[in-house]
Amino acid sequence: MSKPSDKKPPPLWRLDGLQALLAAGSLLNAIAFFAAMPFASFYLASRTSLSEVAIGAVVGSIALIASVGGVVGGMLVDRFGTVPMMVLGLSAYVGIYTGLTVVDGAPAIVSLLLGLGVARLFVEPGGKKLMSLAADEDGRIFRVRYMVLCFGGIVGPAIGGVLYSISAVAFFAVPALFYTGYLLLILARRKRLAALEGGAEDGGPRFPLRAALRDRLLLAATAAGLVIFFVFSQFESMIPLYMAGEWGEDAVRYFAGLFIANAVLALLLQVPIVWLSRKVQPNLMVVIGCVGFALSFLCFYAAATEGLFLLYLGIVFWTVGEGVLLPLPDIAVHEIARDDRKGTYFGVAEIRYLGFFAGPFVGGLLLGSDAIYFVVMALSIFVSAPLLMSRRKTAASNRRKEVSVGADA
Repeated sequence: MSKPSDKKPPPLWRLDGLQALLAAGSLLNAIAFFAAMPFASFYLASRTSLSEVAIGAVVGSIALIASVGGVVGGMLVDRFGTVPMMVLGLSAYVGIYTGLTVVDGAPAIVSLLLGLGVARLFVEPGGKKLMSLAADEDGRIFRVRYMVLCFGGIVGPAIGGVLYSISAVAFFAVPALFYTGYLLLILARRKRLAALEGGAEDGGPRFPLRAALRDRLLLAATAAGLVIFFVFSQFESMIPLYMAGEWGEDAVRYFAGLFIANAVLALLLQVPIVWLSRKVQPNLMVVIGCVGFALSFLCFYAAATEGLFLLYLGIVFWTVGEGVLLPLPDIAVHEIARDDRKGTYFGVAEIRYLGFFAGPFVGGLLLGSDAIYFVVMALSIFVSAPLLMSRRKTAASNRRKEVSVGADA
C-alpha cells in the first residue's frame, strides 16, 4: 500500500493556465451580472408602467428560470458538449444586453430580461463543469470562484451605479462587453477546454437525469445548498427591514457599512478559512460555518439593545459562516459527480437557488415576532450540517471503488 502524499498543497491563489482562464471568465461573469441585475427593478419602474408586484415577479422569474431550468441546461451540456453550450449561452447574454440598449416598451424589455435566465441555463452548469474537470482534488478552485463572486459584487454595482445615471445605452453596453470578453476567452481556448471532457460524453446515457435524481449524495448537497441560500437570503431581504424598524433612517447608513464590511471580509477571510480547512476535519468545518451564521443572528438581535458594535461583530460571524458554507455544495458536487455527468449534476444543484425565494417569504412571515425570527434562522442553518457531513467519506469510497474496478479490468 502506498503512503499518503506529504506534498504541501498549493496556495489558494496558485492556479494553472486553464484554472486561471476559468477564474477570469467567472470574474467577467460576476462583474457583468452585478453591474446590471441589482438595478433591474429600478429600470423597470422607470421605463414601464408595471406595478411593484409585477416588477418583483419579473426580477424573481429571472432567477427562477435559471434555477429550475438549470437541470435542462446541465443535461444539454453533458449531451452536446460544454464549450458549444457555453458559447450559445454567452452569445445570448451579449445579444440580450445589446438589445436592451435599444428596445423600449414593457413587452420587449420584460422578454429580454427573462431571456437572461435562459442564457444562464447554459453558462452556469457549463462553467462549473469545466471548473470541476480542471480542479485539483480538493476543489479549491470553487473557493477561488466564491472570492471572484465577492469581488464582482463590489466592482459590479459600483460600475452599474455610475452608468445607470448616464444612459441606458452605457448601462447595458458594459455587461455586453464583459460577456463578450468571456465569450472570446472560451473561443480562444475552446480546443483545450473541450479536451478536458475527452470522450466522457460517450461513456454514459445520453441524458443522465434519472441517475442524478437517484443519487442521494447529490440530492443531499442540493438540499444543503437550498438551506444555506434560505438563510443567506436574509441578509439582503429581512435584516435591512429589521434594522429599519430599529434605527429608522439611520438603518440605510448602517446597512451600507455592513454590506461593505461583509464584501471585504469575504475576500480577506477565505485564505485563513482554506488554511483551517486543511488542519481540521471536514465535518468540523461544517459545524464552524453553521455556528458562525447562528452567532451572527444572535448578535443582530442583541444589537438593538446592546449597541451597534454587535451589528459589526455579527457581520464577522456571518462572513465566517458564509465563507465556509457557500462553496461547499459546489465542492460536494465536484467530488461525487462522474466526469460524463458533471453538467447534469451541477444543473440539478442549481435548484438550490429556490432558497432565495423561500427565504424572504418565510422571513417576512416571522419577522413580526423578532425573537422567534432570529431563533428560527439561527437554528435553520444546522439543517444543512448532516446533509454535508458525509459527502467526503462517501465520495472517497466511490473513488476507491472506481480505482478497484479499473485495476481489475
